[in-house]
Amino acid sequence: MYLTRFRINTARVGARRLLSSPQRMHAAVMSSFAEIPAPAGQGPRVLWRIDQDSPTATHLHIVSPAKPDLTHLVEQVGWPQTGRWETFDYGPFLDLLAAGQRWAFRLTANPVHTARRKDDEPTKITAHVGVRHQMGWLLQRQDNAGFRVIEKASEHQLVPERDRHELVVHNRRELAFTKAGQGKPVTLVSVTFDGRLEVTDPAVLRRTLTHGLGKAKGYGCGLMTLVKA
Repeated sequence: MYLTRFRINTARVGARRLLSSPQRMHAAVMSSFAEIPAPAGQGPRVLWRIDQDSPTATHLHIVSPAKPDLTHLVEQVGWPQTGRWETFDYGPFLDLLAAGQRWAFRLTANPVHTARRKDDEPTKITAHVGVRHQMGWLLQRQDNAGFRVIEKASEHQLVPERDRHELVVHNRRELAFTKAGQGKPVTLVSVTFDGRLEVTDPAVLRRTLTHGLGKAKGYGCGLMTLVKA
């Protein structure tokens, strides 16, 4: 597995087009591989995420089973004379994960649930729009994803759940586009979670980090990364 980081030159017209379309960005990411990795199945998949770290620094992160070549992105949306990307062997880091470790994490995800407006209508996948429900979506999945979001130390028993964990939700985006080749309109909501976690099951967390969490993985959702807390 490989972890790649690439800085996007947002002053370029091509960059603005890519950043406004998860379909175009997905195509650009997949074009980084001479042989496109096989679809999901049981193995690791290509995951990607856009991070706006500051008004002048926007980065593309990619986790992939094969090493990418981002020459085309440097030429189109980078700095052709001075730009580059960084690719790291992800395996040694994944192998070091152990129960009880604490890490800061970032995850961009598509928190959804199934609901129906009327009893006689079929269920429909619907986005969670409130911060409380978005946090609840992640907390419901933490045990099966190999980690536990750390709770804040508090002497008060009645602290609201949204304030109980070391977790914040930000960068809500609503994206609407037409699915390529199908003419089918797609609308999805993505949010970014920043927080601190404790590893509960290293093997399961490795799978989360390499297979993604939640839906819309082809559109920049599902990639979780860890850094020292």
